Amino acid sequence: GPEFGSTNMASRYEKEFLEVEKIGVGEFGTVYKCIKRLDGCVYAIKRSMKTFTELSNENSALHEVYAHAVLGHHPHVVRYYSSWAEDDHMIIQNEYCNGGSLQAAISENTKSGNHFEEPKLKDILLQISLGLNYIHNSSMVHLDIKPSNIFICHKMQSESSGVIEEVENEADWFLSANVMYKIGDLGHATSINKPKVEEGDSRFLANEILQEDYRHLPKADIFALGLTIAVAAGAESLPTNGAAWHHIRKGNFPDVPQELSESFSSLLKNMIQPDAEQRPSAAALARNTVLRPSLGK
Repeated sequence: GPEFGSTNMASRYEKEFLEVEKIGVGEFGTVYKCIKRLDGCVYAIKRSMKTFTELSNENSALHEVYAHAVLGHHPHVVRYYSSWAEDDHMIIQNEYCNGGSLQAAISENTKSGNHFEEPKLKDILLQISLGLNYIHNSSMVHLDIKPSNIFICHKMQSESSGVIEEVENEADWFLSANVMYKIGDLGHATSINKPKVEEGDSRFLANEILQEDYRHLPKADIFALGLTIAVAAGAESLPTNGAAWHHIRKGNFPDVPQELSESFSSLLKNMIQPDAEQRPSAAALARNTVLRPSLGK
């Protein structure tokens, strides 16, 4: 329509936002860190690579916007604020996470010869399980869980009271956390009951999805989360296909350069086992005493 072509009209993006820097380029398009002029707050703004017309012709495109429309808010899911079309491209305004992606943190670790240790791995697993549980309870699946789609928010000093105590209330426990992990990029998300499945990253893909068996879709997210923790623990880069790919799908957890406790290892191994039905659900992970020892008391 005419609204796209008119160059004399300042775009909503330019009018409402001050672009600070480009923070990423993904499958969907380019992401910018921006300040909204009106509220002075920082947001992540994504601009689609493809035009709106191209997007409407394939089902992945508007998945993200649809998924957020269904979801509402959760502390472990990157928050969605708005979306619109501009010169025939799709623009999405999301929460900005000041700690970047888990993938970026892992790459930093690799460079410096470090890896996340077990307590941190458990923390990431627990927080992402809470986010997944919320998504799954909303009858949705993410289908592209991987380190580059998990984002880190560091609480500012002013926000932390300096008191970190065990919080009994499920709904409040995260308020005491100084580092929050959040699930982002819902470009592959779909409904559990009427799924339109577009495979995510093959390195994290459960075998049953490759076989087009969609009976236990939430368990594909669990599988991908198990391998995400493997990568965070320092596993070598995961195979995209071939014999090594199939070896992992037989239930063989990738080698990690650290000794994990027996209980944690077996939990992770269970998350990637071939029988999808037997993998723990996100709800089960969220109340697992390996991840939340205080619940065992």
